[in-house]
Amino acid sequence: MKGFPADLKGFLDEKVERYNRPEFIVRDPISIPHRFTKKQDIEIAGLLAAVLAWGQRGTIIRKSNELLHLMDDDPYEFVLYHTPRDLKSLSEFKHRTFNSTDLLYFIAFFHSYYREHNSLEHAFRVAGDTDTLEEGLINFQRIFFSHDHPRRTQKHISTPERKSACKRINMYLRWMVRQDNKGVDFGLWRTLSPAQLVCPCDLHVERVARKLKLIRRKPMNWQTALELTHNLRKFDPDDPVKYDFALFGLGIEENW
Repeated sequence: MKGFPADLKGFLDEKVERYNRPEFIVRDPISIPHRFTKKQDIEIAGLLAAVLAWGQRGTIIRKSNELLHLMDDDPYEFVLYHTPRDLKSLSEFKHRTFNSTDLLYFIAFFHSYYREHNSLEHAFRVAGDTDTLEEGLINFQRIFFSHDHPRRTQKHISTPERKSACKRINMYLRWMVRQDNKGVDFGLWRTLSPAQLVCPCDLHVERVARKLKLIRRKPMNWQTALELTHNLRKFDPDDPVKYDFALFGLGIEENW
């Protein structure tokens, strides 16, 4: 490993510039929602890709594309206007622990939700001025499972109420909320602030963050994700989660 950087902010800012660029997209699950231009397509494809983000990136991208193909590569139209025959075509889909039972509930949720709302942003809104989107994640999980649902599906939408680090949902929120001119994150949701985001903590980010002494808590849970985000705010209070690019890039591209 390289020596510990004396100017940690400058070091991480340099890595953000290196990895927060369009070339990053093609090998990352964010390439899935980048296939679309309609807001609702981006939201649906993005959430499905985030939920499927277990394992190697190439496999995640392949399985996400496979799923979208089953949805006629038109996810918003599919969730609104599918037929029983359309749903039958989903019956064999599986990725790790996510199977067709889970998928059919996701489709049912999208169908019900988008008949009343034009964006998933509403489900993540928080009341008043809060430091993080913790309340928004809790609200979304409650809304998502407000209908009769398979108990097994609960593991696919995490919540801080269960002390989960909520890696996948925080990654999805970064995609939807962060606003810059780099062309990677979408910045579609303007009622939520990048300053409120919590850093996604996958294995690569966690490993690098521990080496850089940005987290010290032992378990990887919600409080540890908050600890990392709190320390990243010291470098940029308005956009702490941009450093996800740096930590992830150091971990997976530079083998820290």
